[in-house]
Amino acid sequence: MSEIVDLVGESILSWRNTSASDGTWEGNQLKTTADVQAHQLLVKYLRNLAPDIPIISEEDSYSQTKKRPDRYFLIDPIDGTASFSGGFPGYVTQIAFIELGQPKLAAVRAPEFSQTFLAERGNGAFLNGVRLSLSGELAPPILIDNYPSPRGISEKLFKELKCEKYVECGGISLKICRIADGTADLFVKNVIVRDWDVAPAQLILEEAGGFVYDFDIRPISYSGHFDINGTIATRSYVFVEKMKNYGLR
Repeated sequence: MSEIVDLVGESILSWRNTSASDGTWEGNQLKTTADVQAHQLLVKYLRNLAPDIPIISEEDSYSQTKKRPDRYFLIDPIDGTASFSGGFPGYVTQIAFIELGQPKLAAVRAPEFSQTFLAERGNGAFLNGVRLSLSGELAPPILIDNYPSPRGISEKLFKELKCEKYVECGGISLKICRIADGTADLFVKNVIVRDWDVAPAQLILEEAGGFVYDFDIRPISYSGHFDINGTIATRSYVFVEKMKNYGLR
């Protein structure tokens, strides 16, 4: 899967500043030609790798209508399409292999940063071949979100948790991966997100030693509907407890 996301990531990078990056809004989702092209490449490579394993994709509405099988690939061809289209670096292409409702393998490629995040359940998480491990003493948290400055729940968290710093980043997956690599400590989304946004990065962060829950602080399952009630991603459960104490959820 590493080679697949690397190849697709390079293609996506080559489509920057071309008509493939132009898009239209469908509700709150930006759709571009590049999303479709990346989907086609991921499907092609994955079918060559494992032709018998079903593929569920953000860009394939038909695949989303089926009951989740016991084993399948879950893909997001471009997570952070608005960043991609707008000329910002905060987008990724990603794959998760799901078995019995849980991600078992994950690959996330951030083309602009030449970074590939990989994880296998029980065998760790890696960034460009270097193992990720969240350790050390906890300091006031670094909060990450996708606006130039904290807004909404992030603004409340920033104040109440006395955060040391705020980091702006694009797509959901990359924000979670930035916790896994130690750039940030906490990310919270209190609106509905989709399973393909979260699954690959969830495994990467958990294998690095962090935690991912829905907004009700429940484990996330990938065997039912693709909607997830928000996301809490953190390097330490300490910050989840603090959110509870402040009533910030």
